[in-house]
Amino acid sequence: MFFYFIMNSLKHIANQWFEAFNQHDLKKLLSLYDDNAEHYSPKLKLHQPETNGWIKGKAALRNWWADAFNRLPNLHYEVIKLTADDEQIFMEYIRQTPNEPDLRVGEILVIENGKIIASRVYHS
Repeated sequence: MFFYFIMNSLKHIANQWFEAFNQHDLKKLLSLYDDNAEHYSPKLKLHQPETNGWIKGKAALRNWWADAFNRLPNLHYEVIKLTADDEQIFMEYIRQTPNEPDLRVGEILVIENGKIIASRVYHS
């Protein structure tokens, strides 16, 4: 029963994440993260090679997503599947933006005490 509660809690956080992201609501999105959260993305590595794909902290997350929302004002994620255990959730989704092919993405959110402490994006 407890495990079921935790899985639903993590899925709730993931659904809030998608809602905030698709609304391009930085304040709401960042409220889901721990102050020292780490994030990895191949897109980050491409656009900011000096990071080697890794950033840490809400200021860096804010800058990264603000830049992405400015560059891609119609960026949208379509959820395919959410798979949770007791400390992380794996999100499968389609990244959609005009003039680019849809991209299937996998992302892991590691969650502690109700906040995302790490996220890692995977795609080809």
